[in-house]
Amino acid sequence: MSRRGRAPKREIIPDTRYNSEKVTRFTNKLMQDGKKSKAEGLLYDALDIVGERTGRDPMEVFDEALNNTTPLLEVRPRRIGGATYQVPREVESRRASTLAMRWLVGVARARKGKPMAEKLADEILDASRGEGTTVKKRSDTHKMAEANRAFAHYRW
Repeated sequence: MSRRGRAPKREIIPDTRYNSEKVTRFTNKLMQDGKKSKAEGLLYDALDIVGERTGRDPMEVFDEALNNTTPLLEVRPRRIGGATYQVPREVESRRASTLAMRWLVGVARARKGKPMAEKLADEILDASRGEGTTVKKRSDTHKMAEANRAFAHYRW
């Protein structure tokens, strides 16, 4: 824990092609070893593939995918009297979108046998349709929060 308080939230500059902060944040999640231009290229290629396959605006599909994977509830561990309880909590909006992006990137990386741009495009398409591993991860998170609703009074 920092003694100086919380670090300030940095201003995120929108990307050049879509003029969207979400795309920039997603690029930052996709980036490895500081290679931002490579991550940006991968995301743009994936969005181009999404646009070709659906015939719709790729940003609409991307926003739909993020909305379908954004969790509303999560469980956080809370230690009370020697026991650790999984306490359900509502997810703050910035953390929720961060989790959705992290899950999309992680699941796309875990897919096998294709270039990364295609794997990412497939996962974005699956998520926008409300299916796929990322949406399942969200529903599992919600189920766990629902199952532990009895411990909601331990919220802090």
